Amino acid sequence: MNPAHTIASLQRELQAATGTMVWMATAESATAGRIADRLTEVPGASDYVAGGIVAYSNEAKRRLLNVSGATLAAHGAVSAEVAREMAEGGRAAFGADVCVADTGIAGPGGATALKPVGLFYLALATPSGCTVRRFVFPGDREANKEAATQSALSLLRDYLVQFGHSQGANDHGTL
Repeated sequence: MNPAHTIASLQRELQAATGTMVWMATAESATAGRIADRLTEVPGASDYVAGGIVAYSNEAKRRLLNVSGATLAAHGAVSAEVAREMAEGGRAAFGADVCVADTGIAGPGGATALKPVGLFYLALATPSGCTVRRFVFPGDREANKEAATQSALSLLRDYLVQFGHSQGANDHGTL
């Protein structure tokens, strides 16, 4: 099943079991809005998607997502630290329960010896903290952006499954 449809199904099951949905947001750089686009391709997504911010430039990351200039200078835009600050900033900007963020090098240029083409950091900020995952995808620009988008949607899906379980929504085996 399409990850966005799975997320929609999980949200509906969570609402039926607990009366609530998880309010979601995105903070995107290298995927340039694809995660939000995929989330909202499902009818009714406005019930649980607050919105998304595409912050491609460092200046946009600072102004829109409150990413620290010191963090950018110390670690670079493609780093776990920036992904974390993007996710936390996006969550705060939208007042969302969760925010998924990405930063990466889609290619074909922009790579260094330590940061190859296909390197992405994905972060998920939740009320209990922020998780960052590092990926190196082997494709071209299009394939890397798609892989990062799919991975971000998987992070959201996995969070919903765990959240549903913690709320007792999994007791009947649907989540």
